[in-house]
Amino acid sequence: MDCEKLRDFLNNNDLFCRYCGIKITHIAPGEAEAELQITPDMMNSRNVVQGGAIMTLADFAFAGASNAMGHTTVSTGLNINFLRPGSGKKLIAKAKKIHHGRSTCLYQVDVFNEENKLVAAVTVSGFTVDDKPVAG
Repeated sequence: MDCEKLRDFLNNNDLFCRYCGIKITHIAPGEAEAELQITPDMMNSRNVVQGGAIMTLADFAFAGASNAMGHTTVSTGLNINFLRPGSGKKLIAKAKKIHHGRSTCLYQVDVFNEENKLVAAVTVSGFTVDDKPVAG
């Protein structure tokens, strides 16, 4: 699996994440990191990052980590626990494989602020839809 090619493919072709300013910065089989540059239009009424933006960031990190395993994989469910408000200039999601079988997988994604404080803990389940790489 050419992880740099996959990173570039995901960063260029996931139009919603591109629109939101989310980019994968590190990718390897079973792991990935993604960053969200926080802008004023991402804030909720309490002036912290909207939970849906944090969930999108976590899902994109999962996409990088799971698809780097060499098969086209999609998320089937996310469970998120918000631990502190998202604030600052950026958030960083770090995805790690817990299990990746023939057809299902489970990943842990931790979202940190720029002070390396845990903002959210996310588990993502996924399903392999194709044996071919997503960027193949």
